[in-house]
Order: sequence, then C-alpha cells, then structure tokens
Amino acid sequence: MRPVFDLTARRAGWIGLIFCTGIAPAFAQTVPTSSPAPIIIPAAPASSVKIRRITVQTSPLTNSGIDIAKAAQAVQVLGRREISRNGAPDALRALQRNATGVNLDNAAGNPYQPSLFYHGFEISPLEGTSEGLAVYVDGVRFNEAFGDTVNWDLLPEPAIRTLTVEDANPVFGLNALGGAIDVQLKNGFDYHGGEIEALGGSFGRAELDAQYGVQRGNVSAYVAASERHEGGWRQDQSSDIQNVYANLGWRGPRAELHMSLTLAHSALNGPGTAPVQLLAADPSAQYTAPNFQGNRYAKFAISLNDRIDSANAIQAVAYYDYFLQKISNGNAPNDLPCYSGSPYLCSAPGVLSTTRGGVPIPAFATGNFYSELDQESTNTNGYGASLQWTNTAPLFSRHNHLVAGLSFDGSATEFDAVGLIGGITPLTRIFVGPGIVIDEPGTNVPVRAFFRSAYYGVYASDTFDLTQKLSVTASARINAAQLATHDQGGGTLTGQHFFSHLNPALGIAYQLTPLVTVYGGYSEANRNPTPAELSCAGPQNACSLANFFTNDPNLKQVTARTWEAGLRGAALIGGGTLSYQADYYRTVLADDIAFINAPTIGRAYFSNIGKVLRQGVDLGLDLHAGRWRAYLDYSFTSATYRNGFIESAGGNPAADSSGNIAIVPGDHLPGIPANQIKFGADYRITPKWSVGASAVAVTSSYLFGDEANLNKPLPGYVVTDLTTRYHITPKLEVFGTIENAFNATYYTYGGFASLGNVFVAQVPNLTNPRAYSPAAPIGGYAGIKVKF
Repeated sequence: MRPVFDLTARRAGWIGLIFCTGIAPAFAQTVPTSSPAPIIIPAAPASSVKIRRITVQTSPLTNSGIDIAKAAQAVQVLGRREISRNGAPDALRALQRNATGVNLDNAAGNPYQPSLFYHGFEISPLEGTSEGLAVYVDGVRFNEAFGDTVNWDLLPEPAIRTLTVEDANPVFGLNALGGAIDVQLKNGFDYHGGEIEALGGSFGRAELDAQYGVQRGNVSAYVAASERHEGGWRQDQSSDIQNVYANLGWRGPRAELHMSLTLAHSALNGPGTAPVQLLAADPSAQYTAPNFQGNRYAKFAISLNDRIDSANAIQAVAYYDYFLQKISNGNAPNDLPCYSGSPYLCSAPGVLSTTRGGVPIPAFATGNFYSELDQESTNTNGYGASLQWTNTAPLFSRHNHLVAGLSFDGSATEFDAVGLIGGITPLTRIFVGPGIVIDEPGTNVPVRAFFRSAYYGVYASDTFDLTQKLSVTASARINAAQLATHDQGGGTLTGQHFFSHLNPALGIAYQLTPLVTVYGGYSEANRNPTPAELSCAGPQNACSLANFFTNDPNLKQVTARTWEAGLRGAALIGGGTLSYQADYYRTVLADDIAFINAPTIGRAYFSNIGKVLRQGVDLGLDLHAGRWRAYLDYSFTSATYRNGFIESAGGNPAADSSGNIAIVPGDHLPGIPANQIKFGADYRITPKWSVGASAVAVTSSYLFGDEANLNKPLPGYVVTDLTTRYHITPKLEVFGTIENAFNATYYTYGGFASLGNVFVAQVPNLTNPRAYSPAAPIGGYAGIKVKF
C-alpha cells in the first residue's frame, strides 16, 4: 500500500488524509471526474481529523466505487510523483521501487522487456512464461490474446495517470490468479495545459515526452507522444520506442463519453543471458545473436458512463486493437555434422537433418561454427465490449453498492514460425547465412496456424454495510472461453477447446477507528490454457524456446483459491502523519501450468503439474512530516510446489543418470526471492530544491531450470538510486538521476546455457552452464521539463 497524505487543510485545524488505495480493475476509470465530497468524522476537539473519501472500484466498469474503508483486500495506487520519481515517467521502475511485493527480472536483457512478479505470480512479454496476473489499460485488457503476455513497451508513459495493484479479485476476469495491475490514462477533463520533457545520459539514452490537455465547455481533448532510445551497455543491446495516445471527451449533465486512440512501435534488441565464465571475461558480452523483437500496436476504444438517476448508472466500453510482433532469435544449433568430416548435418546420432521435401542438409562450415535462427510472426486482431449496471440505492435503510455486468473479448491470430540453419561469426556469435529452412518432422518444422479465441464473462459484486463500521462484500464471476486452432501448414495443430468456471469471493472490512481498518476474505480465480500453451503440450509435441508448435493436445485450466487478511491505518506523529499496512495472503493453485524441459535439447512443452502454493506477508510504512517524505516496505514470499514431477534437466549439471531432475513437494519455484526490502526518502532543502534516494534489496532466488533446488541460487543484491530536482520557475524544472549509484554488480535473472554447440573465442573451454542476465552498471541522467 502506498497511502498519500494531503496536509493542505492543516490551516483550518484539520489533517487532510487521503488513502490512495483504491482499486481500478478491468474496464474502469479509477477516479470520478469530479472530486468526491469530504466526509467529516467527529473526534475530540483537540485532534479532529478530516478524511477525504477515496473510492475503490469494485468491478470492471464502475467509476463510482466504494470507500477505501470498505475494501476487503490489499490495494496500492501509484500516482504522478511515484511514476516520475527518477525524472521521466517510468511505470515499471515505479512498480519496482514503490509497490510492495513487486519485483522484476530480465531474461531478455532489454530494459523494456522485464518480467514482473507480484506475490510470486509472473507477467511477462516472453512466451513460455507461466502468466499469473491480469493487466488493464483504461478498462481494456492488455494481456495479448495468443499467449497472455504483456508488452510493457506499448504503454504511453507520459499519459499514465495512476498505476493500481490489487490482490486477487474474481471481477478482473481471466488470469487474475495473483491479482491485477490497472493503468489509468489521462484525458482533457483531468489534465489541463501542456508539458515537454527531455532526458539524456549514459548508454546513449535519450527520451522526449510531450503532452497537452484542454477543455472547452463540455468537450475535452488530450494528446501525448513519446520517443525513447537507448544504445545499451551490452553487445547489440538497443531500444527504439515511439508511442502516441489521444483522447477526445464529451460531458453532459449526467453522461460522459470518451474516444481514445493508442499507436505504438518498438524495435528492441536484448542480449539475454550469457554463461558466467563469458561474463567474467567480458561483462557486456552476449552468448548468441540476434535477439530482436519488433512490435506494432494500435488500439481504438470508446467508453460511456451514463448516470440515469441518483442511484443508477450504466457503463459501457468497446474496443478494437491490432498487434503485430516479429521475433528473430539466434540460438545454439541442434543440427551439427553427423561426424567429423561428414557431408551432412544430423539432428541426433544417425538422424539426418532435412529441409523442405525431406532433402538432407549438407555440411557447409568447418568445426562447430553453426547456429540456428528462429523467426516468428504473430499477428492478432482483438475486439471486445462490456456493459455494466451500478446501483447505490440503500438496502434495508443501509448503504449498499451493487454492480453487475457482462463482458466479451475476442481475437483472431495468425502465427508463423520457421527455423534456419546457418553459420556463426567466431568472435561475436551472430547468425549468418546461408539460412537453410529446417523441416524435421517430429522435432522442428515450419509452422503456420490460425487461432481464434472468445472469452465471455458475467459478474456481480455487492458491498453492504451491516453496521456503520462493518462492511461485507460478496462477488462472483462466471468465465467461459472458446478456443479454436486451424493448422494452415499441413500439420496436426487443428483443435477445439472450451473452458468455464465460477469464481466466488467473500470479504469483510471493519473500521476499528476512523483511521484504522482490518479486512479479510476468500476469493477464487481461474485461467484457461492459452492458444500458445495448447499447441505445445506434451513431450512428443515439444516446441523450441521460440515456441514452434506441433500438436494440439488438451490441458486443464488453472484455478486459484486465495485467503487474505490485513490491517491498514494511520497515526499522527509530531507534525507529520505515519501510515502503515500489514497484509497476509495464501494462494493455492490447482492444475498449474509450467513450461517443462523436453528430452530434446532446446525444446520444452507446457504441462499441468498439480498444486503450487504461494503465501507471504507485506509490511509497509509511509511518513509525511514537514520537508520529509519517506517509506519503508518489507515483503516475504514463499512459492513452493505441492506435487512432485520429473523433467529433463536441460543444461542443469545436477541431472541424474537418466538426464532428469526430480521436483519434490516443498521445492521452491525459481526466480522468486524470499525477501525484499524497499526504502525511499525525499527531502525538500528549499521550496525549489529537493533531493531523494531509493533502494531495493532482494535476497537470492533459485535459477530457472533448477526447479529441484539442487544448485547454488542466484545471488541477492542491493541497488540504490539518487535523484534531485530544482524548479527554476514554476513552469521550468531541471532534474538529475544517478541509477545504481554505488555501481553494484548484480544479476536479475539466472538459468542454464547449453554448452558445447557454440564456440566461444573469449573462453574456448566453457565448463560452467550457469547463465546470468546482468543489470546495468552506474548511469547518470539529466533532464528538463517545461510546462505551458
């Protein structure tokens, strides 16, 4: 929780306390366009306290919500200050610094392609990830339909108004197993004027953001544009991103209508992980290349909020989006000369490598100077709509807040993939021609398939005040999914699937005092297997890490059952205010889906693995006192397997005599640190000048590929940022940031590399398969912001 306090009312003898912990799930506007009226709560004359009511969204479409004191789960809201703490707006770094229970890793090695964990649940731009969080942008689902992935580079950073993180809640729909992240964007009714911001610094980083909002009577307009470039500090690392967002609004006496358009383009090169011996010789080196991802995205949305009368309102939204992704990955080859001096390549001992038509692939290089280039294209057209009714009429003379709605999300995706065998440059390990198509039935074949998905939701949520202090919230949602695959390349991908599930929730919130609330509850959520997972779901139907699909077997849907309890409150300390929160959660997944190593090197498949437990505690303090603002958070997360299974060891050196590793109940999931500590403080030296520092400390985590916990874990780390701001005039500001100020050497992701098939000139005899993704060293940045 990140409560934010407004002390401007102290001159009137009151403390204005704003609990910014409202939730904003799917298809929602987080805050009403007009500020809610303060609620005055009587207290002793010497210490009267005024609380401004902050609303908490209770359903995908409502923009009225309930008072935070009635919320039965933990929620966190990050605003402008947190999002732009280091200068330019950066949503992901804001979540990493300020959101309790959130941490990032970066397998791709590009700063705009991290995986985000919340309470041990992951959401990532990388296929093959067991996705467990839902993400919404202005009420529209942001998870891509094909693999439920999230591409953070498509977010229009300067247009972000708030980021909300909420624990498990069934009204968020599919895949909100561990919770949801809601991104609310600005419009011309809530943002007036203009702003231009420029930033530059280390590693060739250059950013330019511009935004402008205007209101003329009942009509508003808002537009934001951004350009981001970074040359990177590792070999072949670079980022180029362009985003445009525009919103046109109309407001009447009872209704409000908005139309928005989002356009985005990115070209990202991430060097990924590299063997630790190679990093010791050259910390900026990559293992194999290229590692390119290019995205194009367009979304049009229209939303309506119509307040029919004082107690009833209708909310509706409709959208269409287009997504095109191109991926090129250079990888270690599976196809090498059958024997020394062989005229042909083999994919396994005695098995000739073939191209189209079953023609054997000739050996064209000497030694092991071979590489494989995996190329993918994913083209998705998404569309959807939702309709909701909100009723706030009293029930039995007590406050009641009821919402009920329907939602639909559909998509059509065309997926193409092919593997090419070619040579490799000896020093930089970059793929070169001739680029012969690999077509080996049963192991690696070109794929072309068409996927359709249709997701339906029916939901209701009601918050009823049993007493003035005790509120009960009951919710339920029915999710249904229809998935169809049509193979267009002569393979066996064609199939049909249907999934459905009823997810209930029940919670209570009790106000011990006007400033202290205890809460608790139970909820269920589900996610169905994605089209990507269904097409790669067995050891005989394994796919490459670039997700080449070969069959369409079935998988079970994943269900989550969560118990949660917590406390949030505030206290007046001296001349300041200290807010605090404590939250405990326990989530058990049934039939969880994991990406399992296959016997063929470089291949894996999706499989149900039984039960997985995630549980933990979040603690947070936030102090506002005079010129100081400071926070301190601690998170403990335990994520363990509850059922055993066996998988191929891949590059794991702890393999048994059969080349496998055995996962037993109690083993920890990889990539999830048990402990996190976050600290931040800002001090206003003068009314114009402020300085600040923030730090994130993370303990060790097990390597990906070491689900059996047999190897030394990835080391923990502490990273610190320093910032400063100076307002030359009220409309002109300069700022500076030092990231990783103490130049810590640390790694955010660890796994294993396949050795032996790639010659590394810097370390000719690689023996250690451990592979890390190193974080950036110290970097300095400076910028300027102009308002008009």
